[in-house]
Parts: sequence; structure tokens; C-alpha cells
Amino acid sequence: MRLLAALICGVVFGCGIVISGMSNPAKVINFFDVAGTFDASLLLVMGSALATTFIGYRLLFGARPKPVYDVKYSLPTSKVIDAPLILGSIGFGVGWGITGFCPGGAIPALGFMDSRVAIFLVAMLAGMWATRAFRERQPKAATA
Repeated sequence: MRLLAALICGVVFGCGIVISGMSNPAKVINFFDVAGTFDASLLLVMGSALATTFIGYRLLFGARPKPVYDVKYSLPTSKVIDAPLILGSIGFGVGWGITGFCPGGAIPALGFMDSRVAIFLVAMLAGMWATRAFRERQPKAATA
């Protein structure tokens, strides 16, 4: 049931991405082109997602002590803003602005059979692999 619930959530999310047009990289790139062909629709999609998430979290965490298909909620616990977080955020933003794709928009866009999407996803996976390999080779920080 847990996998089925995850699949249903993923399909709903993907449908929302496609219906809103966010699987079209030109729409995303136009959002960042404030001096040219600016398109504010991404801002409306983000605002709607933020409002829905805010309300959903308030309702969910107030009503359920634990998730339906797991033993506890898996939420981030770290509040540290460190170099990996900042560099990762910059990399994500630059890549999103250049390509018009993010993982949430690229995966549903695979259905359009556009080779640019496949190239993006392969590059993204290679970057994730390289980052993991690099981090595994770094010395572990001493804990107090």
C-alpha cells in the first residue's frame, strides 16, 4: 500500500506539473526573463503549491500523530545553513534557469519523448552520483 500511495501522489503531482505547463522549459525560462518575455504563471503555480502545502501541513500534523503507511513522519531535522546547502541551491537554480527543467518538471516531460529531457535527467543523475562519490571521500567531521 505504501508504494501504491507513493505512485498515486507522484501521478497527481506529475499531472499538475503538465497541466500547469511547468513541464515546458520555455515557460520556466520566460519566468526568469524579466526584461523580455516574462511569464508570471510559474509564480502562480509556486504560490498555489505553497498555500496548499501550508494548509495541508497544518491539517495533517494536527490530526495524525503518524503517517498512514509509515511509523513516523520523515521531516528534515537540521536547521544548519552550510556550504553544501548553499552550493546545492545555487547549482539547482542555475541549472533550472539555463535548462528550464527541474526534476519535478522533467520526469513528467519524459512522456513527450523530447531528447533534451533525457539528456537533462542523465546529467542530473550523473551530478548526483558525482556529488555522492565526492562526499564519501571527504573525511568525516569529529562529533563532540
